[in-house]
Parts: sequence; C-alpha cells; structure tokens
Amino acid sequence: MSTIAELTVPAREFALRETLEATDDLDVEIERVVAYDPDHVMPYVWFADDEAAFDGLEDALADDPTVEAAERLTDLDDERLYRMHWVDDVTVILHLLTEERATVMDASVEGRQWRFRVLVPERESLSRTYDFATEQGLTIEVRKIHRLEDDRRGRYGLTDAQYETLVAALEHGYYEIPRAVDMDALSDELDVSHQALSERLRRAHLTLVEEAIEVGSGDE
Repeated sequence: MSTIAELTVPAREFALRETLEATDDLDVEIERVVAYDPDHVMPYVWFADDEAAFDGLEDALADDPTVEAAERLTDLDDERLYRMHWVDDVTVILHLLTEERATVMDASVEGRQWRFRVLVPERESLSRTYDFATEQGLTIEVRKIHRLEDDRRGRYGLTDAQYETLVAALEHGYYEIPRAVDMDALSDELDVSHQALSERLRRAHLTLVEEAIEVGSGDE
C-alpha cells in the first residue's frame, strides 16, 4: 500500500548548508511537485523573506559548496525563485531518498533541517531506503508515516506545521471579524516568530486555494 513518510535530514549533510548559515531569516522551499529524476533533482527553489532582505543571498549561493550554479528566475519582492544546479553530493543524497521508486512530494527547510515528504509504493520500500541511506552515513529521521489515503482525505497537501497553525488560528479567533487575536498574540501562543507565522499562514492559504481551484475546475 502506498505510504507517505515525512523525513528530516540535517542541512549540514545536504544542500545549501552555508547559504542557510549566512541567511538566517530566509525561508526555503522546493517548488512542488518534485518527481524522481536522477538528472534533475529539486531544480527550483523559493527563498522568501517578509522584509525582502535578500542582501547577500546571491553571494552566499555563489560561495556555497553544494551549489554548482543558481539562476534567478522570478523576483516577487518578498520571494525569489531560482533554478538550481547542484553538485554531485546533493544529487546522490536525493537518489538515496528515491532509490525505491519513491517521489519527493515537497521539501523545505525548518530550522537547520531539511524536511522531505516522500511517497513510497509500500512500507517495505521506506525501510529499505532508510537502511540504505543510514549505511551511507546520512543522518535521516522518520518523523511520521501514514497511508496515502489518509493524507488525501485529511490534510489537503498541508504540512503538519501548516495544519496545526490553521487550527490554532481558527480556535483563537484569528479569522473572526473583527479578529479576536492578532498576529503578534498568535505568534506568542504558537511560540514562533511573527515572520515564521506569517509565512506559514500564507503558504497554507496558498495550498488550500490551489486545492480548491483544482477540485473546482474538475467539476466544470
């Protein structure tokens, strides 16, 4: 039975390790969906900052030993999209994660860790992937495992953090008119920064809108 696993890998063992050190306030997310292709893995990366403080980003990318080349494709003031060409080490690690005909559904940076959401054809495939990756010296942690059917019915493509943030926002009256709680109070309640909360809500709203439009367009 197809299974979705949420995995984490330390950034120091994977991509953008020096860029993340040099740009603490930036959010990083892979443009979804990233399918398994050994020659073109994770080709598009979004960098986001509510303050649009991208100073030093391109210098950091140029100096990052995991990046062979980075081409800016889109600049939306508070977001930038780059086409990435990775060094072989990054490609090898992605190959480890997709060795068993798996697909990386999305990937993003949380703190100093990369978080992957991976679809595997069966639970045994995940076990073999984990064993193979750890044998190669990769520090991989399986955070959550659930069936594909549960994921489709339950979360609409939201990450756990996005889902929990939406629930907290709803419960505390953030969506009421007028609002019963503002961003500052909600960020304190969730113990995250104002910027992290804003980014998480915005991406959660985008995911829900994309899902709604896709479902709606199919009914026409």
